[in-house]
Parts: sequence; structure tokens; C-alpha cells
Amino acid sequence: MKKKAIKKIHRRNENTHKGDYGHAFIVAGSTGMTGAAYLASQAAILSGCGLVTLGIPANLNQVMEIKLTEVMTLPLACSKEGYLKKSSEKNILNFSKKVSAVAIGPGLSRLSEVENLVRKVLLKVNKPLVLDADGLNALSKNTQLLKKRKMPTIVTPHPGEMARLINKNVSWIQKNREEVAKKFSRVYNCVTILKGFKTIVANPKGQCFVNDSGNSGMSTAGTGDVLTGMIVSLLAQGIDVYSSSIIAVHLHGVAGDYAAKEKGQISLIAGDLLDKLPQVFKEVG
Repeated sequence: MKKKAIKKIHRRNENTHKGDYGHAFIVAGSTGMTGAAYLASQAAILSGCGLVTLGIPANLNQVMEIKLTEVMTLPLACSKEGYLKKSSEKNILNFSKKVSAVAIGPGLSRLSEVENLVRKVLLKVNKPLVLDADGLNALSKNTQLLKKRKMPTIVTPHPGEMARLINKNVSWIQKNREEVAKKFSRVYNCVTILKGFKTIVANPKGQCFVNDSGNSGMSTAGTGDVLTGMIVSLLAQGIDVYSSSIIAVHLHGVAGDYAAKEKGQISLIAGDLLDKLPQVFKEVG
């Protein structure tokens, strides 16, 4: 399953341009959480996407324009404190029409106005969608919204987020990881990536992939944001949702293993995975 999925990574032809490799749109970040937006966006561009745009609260746009060189930014309406406002909905939806795939959630915050915005957007975005982090926290207030989505959707919960989504405790989820992921995918018609040791990827058909790469050094802030960027990048390149999820999860772990081999697990940080992505994709491309 893994080898079959990885074969779907597009080999570059000589007569191509950036538009041939998709446009990913990532809605992320808030005051104190610009790192999540950076990590997801940089991972997306390093994973082969032709164009990446970060939708960021306007008050934070200047710092992100300095931090990100190859990624474009879209300033969105926000409060003076640096959190998205409901009035940013129209801009997000209009821009989504221009892109290939969308990711929502990293570092957005759990403010009620932001969560309401996320719930409205996920219903209306007519593109393949990755929901992560605060996107999932917003969804946990009404998981039934997923059933109303007409386009492919990927959710990426860690055990704590899954606990909120299905109203179970974490220990129960950890004892029933494969069954939980399969059932969530079947009930809500999405691909579920249940993160953690031996990350599970399940689809609505009952297929399930158990990852064998990665290490405990990756248990550090920001590694999930890197994964989100990788997934939406592969989606934008035209790879199907299940294969994109398998590829991203496995190669994310491989990048973590390479980083741990060089730095050890204790000092490993999410940015180390970004540094290893070129090597990882070179080896499979």
C-alpha cells in the first residue's frame, strides 16, 4: 500500500511550470502561534507544490512576509489582538476558488469567533480540505458538519483531539486506535489520520494503513503542522486523498528518523523535519 501510494508522486517533466504542480492555500496562525503557520506553509512548498499561499491575520502579515520567502501571503481581516474575524470569511472563500486544495487550522486559536468562522468555511469550501489542530477543535462542537461536505476531506487528530471529536477518553482511544479511525472515516466520509505511535490512516471504504516510520523525538511542538503542510501540498498536486495521507504520514516519519539520526531525539525540533524534506523527496522522486 505504501509503495503503491508513493509511486503517485509526480516526476517532473522538462516542459512544465509552477501551475502544473498545484496551488495550496493554508489558513493558519494567530498572535503567539505564527510558528504553526510558518511550519505548515514551508512544508507545503518543500513537498513539491507549485504555489503556496498562507492566509494569515492581517496584523501578522508583515512578520510572515519576512519569515516566508517562497510562500505568498493573503492578509485576512482580524482583531487588533491578531485573531481572525468572521468578516474574513468572504475573502477566504473567494480565494479558495482559485486554488487546488485548502488546509485550515494550525495555530488559529480556540476563540469562539474563530471557531464559528472555521465551521462556516468548512461547509462552503468546494475544494479538497485538510482540517488540523484548531480546525478540529472547532469541528468538535458539531462533528455532523463533516457529513455535509461534498468534497474530499482529511482530518488529522492526535488522541486528545479525537477524544473531543467522539466524546471518549484518551486511554480508550489509544486502546482502540485502528477501530476508532476506521469508524470515524466511515461515519463522516473522510480520511482520518490518527496521529501518534504508529499513526493510523483510514478511509471510508474500511482500508487502513499503519505507519512504521518516525520516532519519539517527534513528540514536540510543530511536527503536526509540518504534516499538514505536506498533506495539502500533495493534494494540490492532484494525488487522491488517501494516497496523499499515506505518503505524507510515512515521509514525515522518515524525515523525523533522519533528523533524529543526526541530532538525537531529545533536541529534535519541527524545523529539523523541514531541513530533511529535500533529502526525503529526492530519494523517492
